[in-house]
Amino acid sequence: MGAGDAVVLSEVTAGHGRRPVLRGLSARLPRHGVTAIVGPNGSGKSTLLGVLAGTIRPVSGTVELGGAGRPGYVAQRDAVSDALPITVRDTVAMGRWASRGPWRRLTAHDWAIVETRMAELDVSALAARRLSTLSGGQRQRVLLAQGLAQEPGLLLLDEPTTGLDTASRRHIAGVLDRESSRGVTIVHVTHDPAAALRADHCLLLDEGRLVAQGPPGSVLTLEEPLISGVASGPAATAAAELRARR
Repeated sequence: MGAGDAVVLSEVTAGHGRRPVLRGLSARLPRHGVTAIVGPNGSGKSTLLGVLAGTIRPVSGTVELGGAGRPGYVAQRDAVSDALPITVRDTVAMGRWASRGPWRRLTAHDWAIVETRMAELDVSALAARRLSTLSGGQRQRVLLAQGLAQEPGLLLLDEPTTGLDTASRRHIAGVLDRESSRGVTIVHVTHDPAAALRADHCLLLDEGRLVAQGPPGSVLTLEEPLISGVASGPAATAAAELRARR
């Protein structure tokens, strides 16, 4: 592992049950940088996040997290059931369980972190609201606050801005930029070329294999289906600009 590496994956094969999704994947993720993972649906992007988070164990190969610190995972907003009778404050507080354990009472320090993260994501006014009553953008900001409450050295996000309005996308992008400047290594899955282009590093997956890695402007030119499949909005503008550079 080099001095500038947060994560090094070597010949990783992993999947769900006996079905491999990732096949012999090797990649390096930069320390204190933002890495975007892109590729068609079913290419293994979410599986790779699971491997990095430690929730999916590789069948073969190695994952070195030497320079990344403890990982924190932010799920897609629709991954949390509306049936859960949980408030925004309780949802963010769950992020402290990684350090305290689910059955131990949170300390004043833990609650201070919860309040700080809610304020940073502009959800303090929603603290007593049920998570199920929030809009998509509000819910995603709450889940990001939960992830940041873990105080991770490696922050993993699965499509954090998909389906959100422009204001919500900008807010989340600004928070991620700030965390990166604080030294957090960020890895996020995205179908949005605009979000990918803002990253420092990019991995392109297809059918469970790494097609390319490097600067986003170079990597994204190799994935025409990703670019041409964007219909409208800021992502489409970024895609059109990217095509024009060729």
